[in-house]
Amino acid sequence: MDSKKLLSLIKREEGIKLDFKLKLELFCETGKKELTKDICAIANSSGGRGYIIVGVEDKTKNIIGIQENDMFKEEQIQQIITTRCEPPIPIEVDFVEIKNKKIGVISIYDGGQKPYQVRDNGAFYIRRGSTTDVMRKQELIVLFEENLSLTIETCPLIKSSIDILNMELVNRYFSKKGIEINEENKRFLLLSAGIAFEHKEGAPLKCTYGGLLVFSDKNYIYIPNNMIKIINKLEKNNGELHIIQGNLLSMIDNAEEKIKEILPKNYPMQAIIEAIKNAVLYREYFDLNKIIEIIIDRNKIIISSPGEFIDENVKGQRTNYNKRNIWLYEKLISLDEKRRFLNSGRGFTIIKNSFKGKGRVKFINSRAEHSFKVILPSIEIK
Repeated sequence: MDSKKLLSLIKREEGIKLDFKLKLELFCETGKKELTKDICAIANSSGGRGYIIVGVEDKTKNIIGIQENDMFKEEQIQQIITTRCEPPIPIEVDFVEIKNKKIGVISIYDGGQKPYQVRDNGAFYIRRGSTTDVMRKQELIVLFEENLSLTIETCPLIKSSIDILNMELVNRYFSKKGIEINEENKRFLLLSAGIAFEHKEGAPLKCTYGGLLVFSDKNYIYIPNNMIKIINKLEKNNGELHIIQGNLLSMIDNAEEKIKEILPKNYPMQAIIEAIKNAVLYREYFDLNKIIEIIIDRNKIIISSPGEFIDENVKGQRTNYNKRNIWLYEKLISLDEKRRFLNSGRGFTIIKNSFKGKGRVKFINSRAEHSFKVILPSIEIK
């Protein structure tokens, strides 16, 4: 954003798509909650793109600027919104100097994923004039009706570019559907499949979250938590730590190869591959602080992934399997030449049967840790 555009916004009154703040209180929980509510409310309100302008008095419109102690980074805002909003809201942060004073501008995009919800309290917010309020029943119904095709994977990453996509994978996906992609239909197909997002008509396309996960070899630039970490505690000559990143299918392939190098040939590899496949497919990708982790030692092998896989009621009784990421599943089952995803739904049975008469398999669904773990028996199977 340039200074001319910013000055024109400052001249306007606060409203459903515009909010002024002297500073952000990001060093306390209350401040983070307030920012989350305001961004959710602006995103849920009609009218396209919204803005929060920081460093300007909301009543007088005096340009004060952001003080050095109150400066913030885009990564801070992204982290707050990604972990506290469901689904995450596409935003962008710019800093513009006016009269030698630095002003922060948080641009809030209409990502087509309404209604956005605050995770902490489960509430949906909207702007009424210049104030933030809880959404009413009818307002929620309207937004849900407008967005019944809601998928978290199609949430856009505003800073991304489709240049980072592996077009060989994209071409293979559409080829499996009997469609030949070319320059004339490329834009339409990427948008229709949810691989890309158009935040403004005619503007360069941005990648969606799912588009990057499935079709980009370098998605870690935008999604650093898309990672498999293998910790080998067996022998030092195998290396103690291995980091695997890339598109989801390549991550499964590379993890399989690395584990085959580490484990003895008689170990039931099918069980580990099934556990890794399920972790990659069903993990909670919007938990930015967690990754898939595999710990291998002589007593056990632990495959841990973010997000609970089994829904439980208040009594701790299992009620349903939480099979999130159906958009990813459709893409992966189309692309996977090894047909590993055709057994989806039988993963637990496959894993347990692999160790029948050899050892006990444990499945741990942790609400406290917000994780799901598969614990396999010792590598010294009798």
